[in-house]
Amino acid sequence: MRIVFLNSLEKKRNGALMTEAQVWIGEEEGQWRMGWNELTADGEQEHLWYEGASWSEMLHVYRHRLAVKLGEGFRPVMEGIWDEKEQLRGRGMAAQKLICYSELNANEPVYNELCVWRRKKAAADRKAPYLIASNRLLRMISTFLPHTAEELLQLPGVGENKAAEFGAEVLDITEKAERTHDFPLDWVEREIDDETFRSWLYKQKEVKFRAEMEKFSVRRSLLESLAAGSSLNDMCSRAGIERREALELLESLEKEGYDTDSLVDAELQEMPEEEQIAVWQAYEELGDAFLKPVLQKVYGAETPEGANLDLLYERLRLIRLRYRRHRESARHAG
Repeated sequence: MRIVFLNSLEKKRNGALMTEAQVWIGEEEGQWRMGWNELTADGEQEHLWYEGASWSEMLHVYRHRLAVKLGEGFRPVMEGIWDEKEQLRGRGMAAQKLICYSELNANEPVYNELCVWRRKKAAADRKAPYLIASNRLLRMISTFLPHTAEELLQLPGVGENKAAEFGAEVLDITEKAERTHDFPLDWVEREIDDETFRSWLYKQKEVKFRAEMEKFSVRRSLLESLAAGSSLNDMCSRAGIERREALELLESLEKEGYDTDSLVDAELQEMPEEEQIAVWQAYEELGDAFLKPVLQKVYGAETPEGANLDLLYERLRLIRLRYRRHRESARHAG
């Protein structure tokens, strides 16, 4: 096997070397192998992280696994894996440190009270809870406990509009809690040492890269299912996703040029032809950007009694796949 990449890392505690490790990538006859060798007091241990033919898949695994190790405290002997200096100073780092501090010093009672408030407000306003405030923002509020509107505005993620919309309600909760710190929050910079902050940053990368890796895995699974002529149910079962998510991903694949015609034909076998023609004509008249106007055009303003709304929307999406492919083919032919 030919080694094409090798980097040494070490983990220290109080300045003393605890563990040494190497991350490596090798290639042999078109097959990629990647692993992690760790030297501890018990000897050397080798962990194979990846073995296969996909360079792209290997890179997704590499970024995620390496972020996990960096989050555990390993540091490269020679810089270059990621630009740590940029991470520790770049734009927005002051805000990142506030987030880091709040997640490492959570005030669970106040946070839980804020979550209850958000749930009630979202229900009253008929909004998704995350549109009111993210979990991360509620954690910052619960940790730093602003007592005035001016203090609330010092938290990243709170602008004039949010402060005007729900600032008074939030302050009703935070004013009752005892706090042991002051505003402004410049003291946070001194409270977090570089090593703690660096590990926290890598854990954020770990979450991000894990999501990217899972997304890549689902995409690959769908492509393999398409090539095998699988049904939509089989696709979902193999990829571990719901039918709606699968259809949304198939729309993305269709835009990239992948052929979904066989799947669409198979899934629409039980839909009457005249109904399919009516949907097609509605797309020609109304465009394909939104599904609801097409649904109302074909089935009326009121959904037919007993109709499975999810099934109707699913069929609209399937026909839209076919319609967009036809439109794109016609455009290129013209």
